[in-house]
Amino acid sequence: MGGLLFGYDLGITGGVTSMEPFLMKFFPSVYKQMKDESNHESQYCKFDNELLTLFTSSLYLVALIASFCASTTTRMMGCKTSMFVVYCLVLVLDIVIRIRGALNIGFQMMITIGILIANLINYGTAKLEYGWRVSLGIGAVPAIMLSVGALFLGDTPNSLIERGKIEAAKKMLQRICGIDNVEEEFQDLVDATTAAKDVEHPWKNITQPKYRPQLTFCSLVPFFQQITSINVTMFYAPILFKTLGFGNDTSLMSSVITGGVNVVATVVSIFTVDKFGRRILFLEGAL
Repeated sequence: MGGLLFGYDLGITGGVTSMEPFLMKFFPSVYKQMKDESNHESQYCKFDNELLTLFTSSLYLVALIASFCASTTTRMMGCKTSMFVVYCLVLVLDIVIRIRGALNIGFQMMITIGILIANLINYGTAKLEYGWRVSLGIGAVPAIMLSVGALFLGDTPNSLIERGKIEAAKKMLQRICGIDNVEEEFQDLVDATTAAKDVEHPWKNITQPKYRPQLTFCSLVPFFQQITSINVTMFYAPILFKTLGFGNDTSLMSSVITGGVNVVATVVSIFTVDKFGRRILFLEGAL
């Protein structure tokens, strides 16, 4: 559901910013520029607006800010409480404001499905006067499911150990493993947590020569994944198709097709990752 919500937010914003009622209400200058027939600039220039770009980029800006305090928050409050608070805030934003901007692959799968659902909803609501409200507001559905689900979610043994709840951590580990004899694994978790707490100057340590290969890969792999611009393509798909000269409906339908291809490609990855390994998929995807 977290992946679905992120994918929905990712896919919905680009379509909403191409809807004329939305532009009329929040970005009238862009709408006027888009409709000005005496203006012979390219379609791209008609959408060239810093404030509009800031709105569509707000999801990433918030995620960037949140990433710096997420580890501290979960360490103090635990995963369960943190998730519940976050998704309740998401729910409030969706309902009240309605403006916001294998297992590992399963999360990515839900992101692609969320993008596809968003594209379909944008296509279905584009002709409604307040279609953009419906598009943004439907994000409350996965937010509600996440908020309710978080109430039934248990904290991880690691999180409980970090907060000194040793007995609760042991019971949770027994529940996860389905057996009572978890002494060896539990001690490993305690030792690992203790060792992590004893580390001094962690940010300075990771710059040491022996950690540089890992640090390089951890930094450059996600950097180049972003810089390939695939997220820009998914995020601005309706606007991009419009700048190519497509009409409103055709632009939105083209975004649906793009989202569909994205889902299919992810399904292929799910069924092949255990057979060929992640390295092969990584190289294939990069090519």
